[in-house]
Amino acid sequence: MDIGEKIKRMRIEKQLTQEELANRCELSKGFISQLENNLTSPSIATLIDILEILGTNLREFFNEIDDERICFTKDDMFETEDEDLKYTFKWLIPNSQKNEMEPVIITLYPGGQYKEEKPHEGEEFGYVLAGSVYVHIGDRKSKVKKGESFYFKPRANHYISNAGKTEAKVIWVSTPPSF
Repeated sequence: MDIGEKIKRMRIEKQLTQEELANRCELSKGFISQLENNLTSPSIATLIDILEILGTNLREFFNEIDDERICFTKDDMFETEDEDLKYTFKWLIPNSQKNEMEPVIITLYPGGQYKEEKPHEGEEFGYVLAGSVYVHIGDRKSKVKKGESFYFKPRANHYISNAGKTEAKVIWVSTPPSF
């Protein structure tokens, strides 16, 4: 692993200059430069400080993610059905609940609805692929048709329903995962 290059990449991703990173870590700009060019090695304590400013920790930093899967097939997806509420629910990414967002496809049959969720931190986004749905947030109810989307911060009880006579299909993304 090229520690210096990885620190430089993370610093740039955070839109920090070498001087800004150095100041936040109480180090010199020269030390950061030498570190990024692999001309010096930090102590463990210094590396922990640098990584904290860069929003990570030792475990995540040294965990190589080059082999992380980025493409998924139908075989990776998991589907469940609720006959009482009249919907099917498909997780598009395996184990997505451990990620920062959770994309799913919900198919609501005529008269169906997804279960009501309680308020939580984060944001929710949906795009209607087919039919139309109602988005219920607290006492508010909004109709969203095919080709339209919804986006909200779930600060009240919320769910979607299908009052139409045809099937409705929605891509729904929640952050953090809540499904």
